[in-house]
Amino acid sequence: MSSTSLKQPHQKELFGHPIGLYVLFFTEMWERFSYYGMRAILVLYLITQTTEKNAGLGWTNGEALALYGWYTMLVYVASIPGGIIADRLLGQKKSVIVGAILLVIGHSILAIEEMWAFYTGLAFIIAGVGMLKPNISTMVGGLYKKGDIRRDKGFTIFYIGINVGAFLSSLIVGYVGESIGWHYGFGLAGVCMLLGLIQFVLGQKYLKGVGNHLGRSKNAEEQEAYRRPLNKIEKDRVIVLILSFLMVIVFFGAFEQAGGLMNIYAKDYTNRMIMGWEVPASWFQSLNAFFIITLGTIVAAFWAKRKLKGKEASSLFKMIMGLIIMGTGFLFMTAATAQYQSSGSSAMYWLVLAYLFHTIGELSLSPVSLSFVTKLAPAKYASLMMGLYFATTGFGNKLAGILGESASQFGEYTIFTGIAIFCILFGLLIFVFLKKLKALTHGAEDDEHEMSNEELLN
Repeated sequence: MSSTSLKQPHQKELFGHPIGLYVLFFTEMWERFSYYGMRAILVLYLITQTTEKNAGLGWTNGEALALYGWYTMLVYVASIPGGIIADRLLGQKKSVIVGAILLVIGHSILAIEEMWAFYTGLAFIIAGVGMLKPNISTMVGGLYKKGDIRRDKGFTIFYIGINVGAFLSSLIVGYVGESIGWHYGFGLAGVCMLLGLIQFVLGQKYLKGVGNHLGRSKNAEEQEAYRRPLNKIEKDRVIVLILSFLMVIVFFGAFEQAGGLMNIYAKDYTNRMIMGWEVPASWFQSLNAFFIITLGTIVAAFWAKRKLKGKEASSLFKMIMGLIIMGTGFLFMTAATAQYQSSGSSAMYWLVLAYLFHTIGELSLSPVSLSFVTKLAPAKYASLMMGLYFATTGFGNKLAGILGESASQFGEYTIFTGIAIFCILFGLLIFVFLKKLKALTHGAEDDEHEMSNEELLN
């Protein structure tokens, strides 16, 4: 009898990865469908005039981007209390369920056309994402043993799930919101989150032993890891994680222009006509997700192959390269604004190229960062450290809002060019300290290899 046939449901694999990965994949896909669908139309809803047929709130661009910045920051900063609750009280699995329920409630309330419902719905979504986001990501890491080189690939597959949801939602919720009614779009996002909750509950047999509260574990080693103070190696790894989060803040401060300034640029300054039909502005946000779906496994395979050849492919190096590549993408937005200033029209291909480079950069940084946290975070603070990671993306979102607002004063050309230059230079600066930062990981990634069935079963 083969070792594969001896595997329990939670150990069984599909396409070379635990089946539990795909349970988390689809849960996150529907969660991101709901979040990115709402994000795709939020700013557009805020700035649409109250006198139009599909009336919005009639806010100025600056007011809309300010709320967008605060909202997207709080959504991710809420991951800190979400992580603490998981580590100390509920465990990751139960926290995901609570978060999904809060999200269903929040998106449903947003379907009501009242201002109290608008702010209440946003508050529920902030709490829901805070409970779900850090904990479901930590659960992905729990599917893989220490040293399993598949972990980074697994996070990339998980990340593709995120972007399948983002891609579909930008098109579907974007169309429903812009063409039928903003609140119908918000409500549709809630229905899809309910689907994610149902399939997560039904897939529990593939997540046995993953995401449970360590304090209630029957495993003596896990109980000890939960109770004892951190040792020197664990403290150093926490330090390098926190330092790496600086790159995350810079990255998302630039990258999240997609939902704000780049969204408005697509609407107001880009020639979106194709054969007499105007492409909805919100659809351009689907480009990022489309490129992730089509390029995700290619980029992950490139880094894994490089690692197996013994070349530099540490998580920190990937993150540095991701920041530089993403920053380079803003040079295409510089070209777009230059074209608009000279001819009064900006071609769509500039946005396509910008999103392409942003996506390649994202694939080298974001899923790698998630994996990096699960490799280095101490067991008893696993969800908290993931929460801190998402909080830094939230600070990046707030920074993105501030930068977007400043375009009204300095102009899009200056903002896009400044972002490109800063990201490239900051990435190069971190590269100078790469060797010292890697030393603080104490070889956390040194023993990664392709595991045999025997290793996976033990």
